[in-house]
Amino acid sequence: MIERYSRPEMVRIWDLENKFRIWLMIEIAVCEALADEGIIPQEDLKIIKEKADFEVSRILEIEDQVHHDVIAFLTAVSEKVGPAARYIHYGLTSSDIVDTALSIQMRESGKILLKGLDELINALREKALQYRDTPCMGRSHGVHAEPTTFGLKMALFWAEFNRNKERLIRAIENISFGKLSGAVGTFSNISPHIEEKVLAKLDLRPDPIVTQVIQRDRHAEFLSALAITAGTLDKLATEIRHLQRTEVREAEEPFLKGQKGSSAMPHKRNPILSERVSGLSRVIKANLQVALENMTLWHERDISHSSAERVILPDCTIALDYLIHRMIFIIKNLHVYPENMKKNIEKTGGLFFSQSLLLKLVEKGMTREDAYRIVQDIAMRVWEGEGSLRELALANPEIAQRISEKDANEIFDLQKYLRNIGYIFTRAGLV
Repeated sequence: MIERYSRPEMVRIWDLENKFRIWLMIEIAVCEALADEGIIPQEDLKIIKEKADFEVSRILEIEDQVHHDVIAFLTAVSEKVGPAARYIHYGLTSSDIVDTALSIQMRESGKILLKGLDELINALREKALQYRDTPCMGRSHGVHAEPTTFGLKMALFWAEFNRNKERLIRAIENISFGKLSGAVGTFSNISPHIEEKVLAKLDLRPDPIVTQVIQRDRHAEFLSALAITAGTLDKLATEIRHLQRTEVREAEEPFLKGQKGSSAMPHKRNPILSERVSGLSRVIKANLQVALENMTLWHERDISHSSAERVILPDCTIALDYLIHRMIFIIKNLHVYPENMKKNIEKTGGLFFSQSLLLKLVEKGMTREDAYRIVQDIAMRVWEGEGSLRELALANPEIAQRISEKDANEIFDLQKYLRNIGYIFTRAGLV
């Protein structure tokens, strides 16, 4: 499913061709810096820059023999370059190239995700403003609580995705580090000046202290930002799935012409896109645990993290990119049913006015305990279908002697619940 719908821009970052191109770019940049220092003859640098190339198939063929991807890469490039290739990888260790390249790949994939988040944030903002004053029932524990607006529901997700964007920006900043400091990070065979010069060209910063590898807390932070974003996508998808239930039907994901919902039941319009978002988000969230485990390496480095990263980093970035754009499509084309929202508000005979009634009785001198007991007793009768909360309340002698008709109109006023929606929108920065 991911392979079929993945966007090429994100997939390309993680394909072998691009990875090896980044490796070659780093190796050549190091050669240029070394030539500037007089370590590599200019004529050899010229040959390296002109001839350095590879075929992925040849790298893989060599790797089948040597069982080391960087050595296979260097061997394949050397075959193209000739004797001048002796200066390629001068003073470096494999992780200098692999980790620096990985930082570039994560940074570039993060930038693509940020673009998607911007589009999703804008789509949610439009829906929030469009339905800012459209009343719908707020629910706690899945049960009617008090009215809110559909726009406020969308505004909540707008705010949360903005936080996800901020987290991802910070994670990209904290992964945009490289290292070219040798076998255990001590610059034993290469100068710190070379590292600074090369990384500046790559728009990376030198990681101040490393071992043979960049420490994996940086990668875990990046995966954490992705996993939390996936969590919000799951949360939004779950909200839509609940709102699409037949008994609720206040909103519905798009159902396209020619689409079929069930092999057996022609009437079905299932929230399959939202369910897909929920399902794949679990993969991303689960992969965060792997990133956390990768933080623990033996001494200055082992290789236990490497194999796992080859799975979790491409999978999580590609999957999240896919989910973000699925959700953009859902939100932009979401069917919203205000009339059903109104019907659902009216379904329970005004039970949601119970707190307003309780507080008014307290204002009129009744103890909270007595007020709660009386209102709850009436509410239970409303649940049993004996009448509306207003009808039963005004028929109760203990309430009727304290509540005037004017008081009742204030208590049972739907708009009272929505009077601060505009304030919340302003405070959140939506308007």
